[in-house]
Amino acid sequence: MAEISNNQLNSDSVMKTGKPPYTFRAAWFLLLFGLNLLMAAYYFHVIQ
Repeated sequence: MAEISNNQLNSDSVMKTGKPPYTFRAAWFLLLFGLNLLMAAYYFHVIQ
């Protein structure tokens, strides 16, 4: 068990690039959130 946790602690796959690997998820979040705000504005008659 100790060997597994040591290997997990030494894993530096994210550290090599220096960038968080969430760009794909963040792009989808921003797209869907923008569409959600647009539909909410339409629903509440902020836009026609």
